[in-house]
Amino acid sequence: MPSLGRRYRAAALSRFTTGEGKELSLLTPLTFHLTSKFGVGIRNTGGKKVSKIIASAGIRGAHKIVERADKKLKESIDKWGPNQDVAFPNSGYYLPIIYGMLGHKVEKLKDMESVISVCKNLLPAPVREKFHLPYLGPALDAGMATFFSEEMLEAIKYIENPNVYVKGEDVTDSNFWLGAADDIIMRKRGVEFVDGTAPGFAAILGAPEDPKIAAKIALELQEKNLYVFMAATTDGRSMPEQLISEGVQVGWGTRLVPFGPESSAAIFAIGFATRAAMSFGGIEPGDYRKILIYNKDRIFAFAITFGYVSDDWYANGLGCVNYGFPIIADTPIPEILPTGICTYEHVVSNIPHESIVSKAIEVRGLKVTVTKVPVPVSYGPAFEGERVRGDDIYLEAGGGRTHAVELVVSSDMNKITDGKIEVVGPDLKDVQPGSRLPLAIFVEVAGRQMQEDFEPILERQIHHLINYAQGIMHIGQRDIAWLRVAKQAVDKGFKLSNIGDILHAKFHQDFGSILDKVQVTIFTEEKKVNEILGKARAIYKKRDDRIAGMTDEDTDPFYSCTLCQSFAPSHVCIVTPERTGLCGAYNWLDCKASNEINPTGPNQPVPKKEVIDARYGQWKGVDEFVSKASRGNVLTADAYSIMRNPMTSCGCFEAISALLPTCNGIMTVDRDTADMTPCGMKFTTLAGTVGGGNVTPGFLGHSKYYITSKKFIAAEGGIKRLVWMPKSLKEEIRDRFSKRASEIGCPDLLDRIADETVAVTEEEVLTYITEKQHPVLTMEPIM
Repeated sequence: MPSLGRRYRAAALSRFTTGEGKELSLLTPLTFHLTSKFGVGIRNTGGKKVSKIIASAGIRGAHKIVERADKKLKESIDKWGPNQDVAFPNSGYYLPIIYGMLGHKVEKLKDMESVISVCKNLLPAPVREKFHLPYLGPALDAGMATFFSEEMLEAIKYIENPNVYVKGEDVTDSNFWLGAADDIIMRKRGVEFVDGTAPGFAAILGAPEDPKIAAKIALELQEKNLYVFMAATTDGRSMPEQLISEGVQVGWGTRLVPFGPESSAAIFAIGFATRAAMSFGGIEPGDYRKILIYNKDRIFAFAITFGYVSDDWYANGLGCVNYGFPIIADTPIPEILPTGICTYEHVVSNIPHESIVSKAIEVRGLKVTVTKVPVPVSYGPAFEGERVRGDDIYLEAGGGRTHAVELVVSSDMNKITDGKIEVVGPDLKDVQPGSRLPLAIFVEVAGRQMQEDFEPILERQIHHLINYAQGIMHIGQRDIAWLRVAKQAVDKGFKLSNIGDILHAKFHQDFGSILDKVQVTIFTEEKKVNEILGKARAIYKKRDDRIAGMTDEDTDPFYSCTLCQSFAPSHVCIVTPERTGLCGAYNWLDCKASNEINPTGPNQPVPKKEVIDARYGQWKGVDEFVSKASRGNVLTADAYSIMRNPMTSCGCFEAISALLPTCNGIMTVDRDTADMTPCGMKFTTLAGTVGGGNVTPGFLGHSKYYITSKKFIAAEGGIKRLVWMPKSLKEEIRDRFSKRASEIGCPDLLDRIADETVAVTEEEVLTYITEKQHPVLTMEPIM
């Protein structure tokens, strides 16, 4: 059988040749643009000229990096043996760049040997001093060989030291390099690329000379809602270290992500982009052309370099160009200005620090909407994950320490004044640092198009809108809110009335079609807070009772949600009163309200029409809508089945259910569970199987709330089919689950369901449910 390298090259060259039959560089065809129904390549960027200096340095760097990887692999096999396991932590995508580009699973050291062969085949000869052919194609091949080699080098680091990087999302002042993002982080953060709150990312190599400049550039990128992925050092300086020295919080929560101290850590950014294409775009591993085009068109990223650009950096830059990510440098390196692969220029240099961010955004062709909110601190989604802890706390409200409640109600136009913001009780200037206060945020809105049904939609926005303010931490909603204000925010002049400024500005901007007036009152007097709390709880109960009494049989139309189609083009979510959106963020009333606010948005009415199969939840109108909205990729969808034609998933699901055939039942696992499950796959691997808009009988992505619905896999018998759940999920839904179990005559069902404390394999699950006499054992075969 031919080697991986020969098979890869043969496949590529058999598919892409010029009209004269001349072979193109291996990765040159990836830069063709699809402009017709049949995908005819009409522009060959392999003919684009490239700077001799860039080509020479990049190819020279690629040769050194491939040689380094080859040597390290041989040393590692000698030390640990060819069957040594190798992987990035908690990922079902193996080494994602290699897996995405080659379709090759690197699970053991021996699996890297064929990849080294591919790298050597990709490497062009070093650039000659005379008779240089200035074409971009060979340089791009060198860039891809660089990424493959560096990904192997980084993976071997995890064998040498499993704790080489910090695990999780947060960093410390002494250990701030995070390394590879696991699949839980990728999916959690990837959703932000789906809904537009993160338009793209900046991959940064090195650091400017002045830490204050580093902090200014980071803040400018944050204010434009971009993620910042940092790697490498310049003359011993690292940008994350500079930011920490300036008091800037670093980590996934603030979108300032330090990957690693060497330039090879840049592959973690590229791996993130590659996984996004496979996970949310539904692109098969090995379909390298689609993955690269997907990234060029959908992942708006660019690279910024600070200081001297080494051969290694040039090689990484050429790899970025393959993805359509341009390079912006602050030093006078040569440029590649013709368009072809990137949207505009490929390499732009000698850009001053004060304009480097705006230039990068311009060159990438990224459209960024920056909202100016009248508050004295920086404002934007990049600050949503910021944490305020310990000595940094100036004021705390809620979180079990005091009462904190939020309420939005509609009012008569004549009874409120637009823009009126009032604080009743002590403000920040009236208390000492470290103080606690009760808090009620009471928002009254009015508008000719405003409806009572819209109140909870607006109320849910309070959480993230307040969180967008730098130095303000907000958790929870309704009567379990929790607010912290940092000392740094108070030093900049932040007041509690600024919460009202934020809500007034953003409600008008985001919901101007239904609102004419917004009035905000902030209460910090305990008596007044308790009055609002009592009023709010009565309104919350009324809202909850409305959806609780609705059924699918009595409701028409249902609603769609296609918000995630930018990443999963064939995914269509159908939301019914008894089947919430799989992300858990939308129920039927939310979708109805969203449609009335934005009639052309992602939540469209779906008339049911004739019932095709009541047991499986199949209607003619739903099938017609799904077929049209998925562009013919999905022809039918069962709302209540996991086994026949389950609904598609985008990748944003809170939980996944999977068939356990030996047990005649199913297991359910949520995204917070990182361990192996009885079906033989971790959540991350399951997510890769179910996501991307695929129809996967035997697997179903869904919300946690849906588990206790009467319609949860009703076609197969409902919750009686559940035989395994993580213990944490069982406790989280225990009250609702027990109520539902009592309704079906099995009040102790949850205790008969296995969890990881008693069973980690399907055989152990069967033993446990047999011992507990689980009702699934007497049900008809699920298959």
